[in-house]
Amino acid sequence: MLDTAALGRWMDREGLPGAGTAPALSRLSGGSQNELFIVERDGIRAVLRIPPPASGAARHDGLRRELRLLRALKGTEVSHAELVAGADDADVLGAPFYLMQPVNGWSPMGTGKWPEPYESDPSLRAPLAFELVRGAALLASVDWQARGLTGFGRPGNLHERQVDRWLAFLADYQFRDLPGLDEASGWLCTHRPRHWSPGIMHGDYQFANVMFGHEVPARLAAVIDWEMTTIGDPLLDLGWVLVAWPPEGDDMVHARYLSLDGVPSRDDLLQHYETISGRSTEDIDYYVVLARWKLGIVLEMSYAKFVAGREVDPKAGAFGDLVLELERKAAELSRTAKAPVI
Repeated sequence: MLDTAALGRWMDREGLPGAGTAPALSRLSGGSQNELFIVERDGIRAVLRIPPPASGAARHDGLRRELRLLRALKGTEVSHAELVAGADDADVLGAPFYLMQPVNGWSPMGTGKWPEPYESDPSLRAPLAFELVRGAALLASVDWQARGLTGFGRPGNLHERQVDRWLAFLADYQFRDLPGLDEASGWLCTHRPRHWSPGIMHGDYQFANVMFGHEVPARLAAVIDWEMTTIGDPLLDLGWVLVAWPPEGDDMVHARYLSLDGVPSRDDLLQHYETISGRSTEDIDYYVVLARWKLGIVLEMSYAKFVAGREVDPKAGAFGDLVLELERKAAELSRTAKAPVI
């Protein structure tokens, strides 16, 4: 357990409520890369996020990146768990950490079904989809340079680097043929976007990584899990949303972890995104192909470890068919996609 006395002294120095008392801590479930705790003392209730004990420098650096991002997002329209305070160094608790506001909401993940009333009434899902896309559009609209995020990523030549980078990543662990991979790879190299501008990119933007409020229809309460966030092309977040979207993705049985009956059309979502973000979605097919292709490569690493007996998460065994579906659908969309030839 964390040193509550040391945490309390740090909270005092940050001017947080309840000065002079040690906070009460209780562990929260749900943290995949970092540990989560509820922190309470008179006048404050917050969530503490910290790397687990004995974690290495990479995990600490990742937490510092999250902290820098949350400082930049504070006060913006982007729905997120707002930062309370954070420590970049490890002097207080043995690792960098931060406190954030709790989110009063729900996640659509965990059971494979929507919570009621969205499961029994698919027509109520349309506002959730529009809210999901609104969140991505607002994130894309943040002036990242004015918010102090220069150097947070390397957006230069982003699309020129994608295929070579991820194929080299795959080469370290590939153990089987992935039909569609080569076809999609070749297409991505020759159909890059005509025009794009850098912005904050979540990197794994989908229903799985947001929370909604309890009102019906629900509003987006928070975007969560910022581990993959960088300065890149925000339209890839929209491509991530559309990985298995109907009707083109209706045959994707492994990539769909929720029913998408009742959701808006892709065209309606694209118009919604353009209206809010001011960005063109004319090359969206490229981003959907890239999202499928890249996700398949990333998940194949976990599946390769599972097959070799080096992956402890049993859910990785299900990635085998999912990867094949993603690469197949990436290649399939590339044959009919609307994208420029370069």
